[in-house]
Amino acid sequence: MKKHPKIGFKSGSSAEEPSKKTEKEKINKRREEVLKSGRKFKYPLQYSKHKLVIVTIAVAIIALVGSIVAGYFLLYKVQTTSDVMYRLTKVLPLSVAKIDGENVRFSDYLMLYKSSIRPIEEQTGSFGEGEDGKERQNYFKRSALNDAEEYAYANKIAREQNIKVEESEIDTSFNEHREVGGTELTDESFLRIVKDNFGLSKDEYRYLLKLSLLKKNVSVAIDETAKNTVKEVQQFLSSNGDDFKKARDQFGERVEYEETASPVGPGNVDGGRARKALTLGKDQVSEPFVSTNGDGYYIIKCLEKSSGEVTYTSLFVPFTEFNKRIKSLKDSGKVEEYIEL
Repeated sequence: MKKHPKIGFKSGSSAEEPSKKTEKEKINKRREEVLKSGRKFKYPLQYSKHKLVIVTIAVAIIALVGSIVAGYFLLYKVQTTSDVMYRLTKVLPLSVAKIDGENVRFSDYLMLYKSSIRPIEEQTGSFGEGEDGKERQNYFKRSALNDAEEYAYANKIAREQNIKVEESEIDTSFNEHREVGGTELTDESFLRIVKDNFGLSKDEYRYLLKLSLLKKNVSVAIDETAKNTVKEVQQFLSSNGDDFKKARDQFGERVEYEETASPVGPGNVDGGRARKALTLGKDQVSEPFVSTNGDGYYIIKCLEKSSGEVTYTSLFVPFTEFNKRIKSLKDSGKVEEYIEL
């Protein structure tokens, strides 16, 4: 029997191709449906993240503003003087006042105030009740604020006139303070006393010394009146047999005269006079020197000296220029205070 040739499509283009094509279209269609379904959740999720970021930022801003308002209220209205607020003002550049355009650091004011009331807190725990207690507290606040303003003004002048305090000056002053009752204390013992009596760390105490020394150096630099008076006193003493009493009578209120009633040691709290007198011979007169308090010049005469103690007579020429400038600034309204006392 004669075989008939096969009827159909050649290999590679058979009838199976439409079937495969249809299957592929189905797969693509199904995939598109799945992706389309997924897109429903994509955009809401992005929107939620965006909204979450906005809400987080808004909450942070509200919290920050709330903290600033609360801090302002506590510092400037309630006038909280807690350790927490003191630490905060050491980090943040907050001002308690302004003098001649110079900001007065809140941290300096709080440090001065807290160190001045430390003995009262240790002894009685408080200023007392009622108006009397409030007046006592305000007295110490007023004194601390005055000092902080003066230190700020001294810093302004020092910056303008390139007046500095060297670390060696701070070291010398610190070591002099370590001598109590003629005995030089160790750093550890002295700092324990500083902590107990003033509530200050070593760095805070050294910083306070720096402020005091800066004011002293500024006073020396700007007070020409005191310099001229000291020269006049020296010339008068030289022409009058180093008679300190005559100099007292000659210069009147321009100088202050004092004579020790009994021998004193180098640790005597007298602006450095005993320490200086111990370097002199009997009846020897010193060159003018600035008091350790930084408030004027001393000229002293050694009267007697023995066994590490000395008697002396002294003439004091106070600095006046710095205080005059402070008063002038206050009278002319160039001192702004941000707290009410």
